[in-house]
Amino acid sequence: MSAAQFNKPVRKAVFPVAGLGTRFLPATKAIPKELLPIVDRPLIQYAVDEAREAGIEEFIFVTGRGKTAIVEHFDTAFELEATMTGRGKSLDPLEPTRILPGNLVTVRQQVPLGLGHAIWCARAIVGDEPFAIFLPDELMHGSPGCMAQMVEAYNEVGGNLISVLEVPHEDVSSYGVIDPGAANGALTEVKGLVEKPKVEDAPSNLIVSGRYILQPEVMRLLENQSKGAGGEIQLTDSMARMIGTQPFHAVTFAGRRFDCGSKLGFVEATLALALEREDMGAEVRELASRMLAG
Repeated sequence: MSAAQFNKPVRKAVFPVAGLGTRFLPATKAIPKELLPIVDRPLIQYAVDEAREAGIEEFIFVTGRGKTAIVEHFDTAFELEATMTGRGKSLDPLEPTRILPGNLVTVRQQVPLGLGHAIWCARAIVGDEPFAIFLPDELMHGSPGCMAQMVEAYNEVGGNLISVLEVPHEDVSSYGVIDPGAANGALTEVKGLVEKPKVEDAPSNLIVSGRYILQPEVMRLLENQSKGAGGEIQLTDSMARMIGTQPFHAVTFAGRRFDCGSKLGFVEATLALALEREDMGAEVRELASRMLAG
């Protein structure tokens, strides 16, 4: 395969959103975790906005039972819009929720067999094109966004890219870590991937975060991959098999990551983004100061 084939434009993105969100029960009993709001915008909206900024044109949601509300969030709400228009209210708050007809595709992950299996469920839509992956639980906050930074790097080196962040070395055993090769600024060659290593065995302190650009060959690897850690089909296992056969790099994200799959991370993201808002940041800071002082 020629180098040019590793550098096709990234137009499609896969969003695995089939999880049950059990850590946020009872809030997620009837509402998908991805629709829980960070201030006034659902978690999934942040990922979609990031994808749009990076030039993504087609949005593939891998859903499960009870997740239809995610699709409805990005659909036209005729009654709501008519009511708001009739009352003289602006429709601007709804503008970010609009995805052009035909550009949103859903596929069903019928059995929860892991992230690798969720990505494999989108194989027919991805086809023979490179594609991005967004894990909405990880809110990547920066300007430009994480995926825009990755696409810029992809346009230089092509192949496969993952987003990484630097953490204190003593924390590496909680994450997937890259075995780094040559580095050039924010771009690092990936020689290997190690899942949750012991601190003394970790090859680096660069942890894998929830953004990827992968070549379509990963789908064929996932097709025949046996179950790995936790009895699930792990995406990391297939990515590791591509290292050495295709270009593979990591991009150190210039920004902040919030783990919104945890309650503490969710609260942290809400507070951090609220403090940055021009319309409420000063009041939130004053409110937080009063609460801490009391």
